[in-house]
Parts: sequence; C-alpha cells; structure tokens
Amino acid sequence: MVNHRTIVESFYENIWNRHDKSFIPSLLLEEFSFRGSLGQVRRGHVEFAEYVDFVHNALGDYRCDILDFVNEGNKAFARMLFSGIHQGDFLGYQPTLARVEWAGAALFTFDQDKIIDLWVLGDVHALLEQLARNKSKTPPDR
Repeated sequence: MVNHRTIVESFYENIWNRHDKSFIPSLLLEEFSFRGSLGQVRRGHVEFAEYVDFVHNALGDYRCDILDFVNEGNKAFARMLFSGIHQGDFLGYQPTLARVEWAGAALFTFDQDKIIDLWVLGDVHALLEQLARNKSKTPPDR
C-alpha cells in the first residue's frame, strides 16, 4: 500500500523547503494539475516548476510546514503554515526583507503512488495585511 503521508512530506520537504525540483518527476504525474494558495493555476511539470521558482524568488528561506495530516482513499489533506522572507516583488509589493507567514490547507489527489492534483487554499488576506504593514516600515530608499 502506498504511503501518501510520505509522498506529501517529500513533496514539501524536497520541492518546496529545499527548492529541489529534481523530485518533481518522481512525485507528480506529468498531467499534474495545481491550483496554489496564491491563486495560480498550473498544469504539468514545467509550469509547476516555474511556479516553485516564482515563489522562491519572491520569498527567501521559503518553508511549508505540515501542521495536521489526514488521509482517506486516494485523497490526503494537510493543514499548512507557509512562510518566507519577502525578498522580491510579490503580489504587487516591493521587497521589504520582512518575514511573512500565512495558514493554508492542501488537498492532494493521488493516482497510485504519485500526485495527480493539488488544490491549495491560503489565508491570503492575512498575507496581504503583513505585506502592507511591512511596506510602511520599509526605508524610503528601497
């Protein structure tokens, strides 16, 4: 029997936390579909890899931490905490070098031992509030 938790943990630890896209083919089917917490929709390995780079370019030391995990059949759910240092243009905000974090929830669908679909919701309102608050603290020469 496939251990979905191990796959999800590898997905977050390797692809996201270590920014190692070489794990994409071993964890995701080529026809993988993704809807991210930031509203982006991507299909396939190449588009998803571009999204991973987009997030890492905007947020240094980017992390995805699993807080809770539930698995039933070919579905798995993870309650998440996303965080990083705002180092690049992000959601219309110039870099502030401040740490941001937001809560999220991820619903994974599996086909055998690989992820076929991932739908992520995030508390983007809380994230935008942090970006706006940090913007007001940014020195004028930035």
